[in-house]
Amino acid sequence: MSESPRRVRRAARILLLDEHERLLLIRFAPPTRRAFWCGVGGECDPGEDFHAAAVRELFEETGLQVEDCGPEIAQRTDDFITLEGEPVTSDERFFRVRTVNFAPDPAGHTALERELIKEFRWFAAAELAEWHEPIFPVNILELLQAEVS
Repeated sequence: MSESPRRVRRAARILLLDEHERLLLIRFAPPTRRAFWCGVGGECDPGEDFHAAAVRELFEETGLQVEDCGPEIAQRTDDFITLEGEPVTSDERFFRVRTVNFAPDPAGHTALERELIKEFRWFAAAELAEWHEPIFPVNILELLQAEVS
C-alpha cells in the first residue's frame, strides 16, 4: 500500500524586527509535543498570494497593520506535521518587516492559537543560537541575514 502524497501547505512567514534589531517570536506549547518558538506567519488562504497572506497573518497574530510586507527575502520547503496532526510539505516564503517595539495584540488569534500560544518575546540575534527550546525554522539566523533578491 503506497502512502498518499503530502499536501503542499503554502505559508507566509514574517521576520518582524524592532528598532533594536530584535526578532519577535511566538512560543507554542502543544500538549503532545515539546514547546517551540517560531516567527509570525501562517498558511495562505485559498487563492491568496504570499504577500497578501503575510500582511493578513501579521495583523491576525500581532495586531500590527501594514500596507505591504515588502519583497520576499527567502523561500524554503520542509516536511512536518502541523499542530492539527496533518503531515504536510511546506512551501514557505519569508518577508522582513521593521517596526518599533510593541506588545502584540492576540485579539485576532484562532481558537487553536489561543489554546497553544503561550508567549511573545523579542529576541536579540545572540540569544537565538543558545536558546533552551527549539526555534523554527532551524536556519532562522541565516534567514535574518538574507539579502533581498
